[in-house]
Parts: sequence; C-alpha cells; structure tokens
Amino acid sequence: MVSESKAPQDAGDRANLVANESAKLTATYVNGVAIAILAVGGLAPVFSGRLAGIDFGAALLGANLLLCAMTSAALHWLGRRILRTLR
Repeated sequence: MVSESKAPQDAGDRANLVANESAKLTATYVNGVAIAILAVGGLAPVFSGRLAGIDFGAALLGANLLLCAMTSAALHWLGRRILRTLR
C-alpha cells in the first residue's frame, strides 16, 4: 500500500511552510538565548559564589538575578510573539 505524502501543492503552500519553519526556528533560538541568560547570568553567579565561599552581597546577587530573569522573560515573550506569525 502506497501512502500519499502531504507535500505542498503549489508555490504559495511552500512559501507558507518555509515561513512557518523559519518563524519556529527563530522563536526557538530566541527562547534558547532567554534560557542561557537566566542560567548563566542569573543563576550561575549565585551558585558559584556559594561554592567558592565568595560573598557578593545579597543585594547585588538579587539585583543581578532580577535583571536576568526580566530579560529572559522578555525574550521568551518575544519568542511567543514570533510564533503568532505562523500561517
């Protein structure tokens, strides 16, 4: 039994498919950057300072974590906005 593939039928369908995949790839990249900012910029200093016995000060660590969390959230929101362009 031969199954038919659901390949795009015309150039317009292909263009939509390419645009959708491009939007998904861009959103994935932006979300990955958001995760990296939170992990490396926000959480790593907290754990490395604790493990090394360095006291950066709670206010400085808290401010840094808050800034990185807000930046991460903004980038995640941007990724979600990009996904809304799917056709």
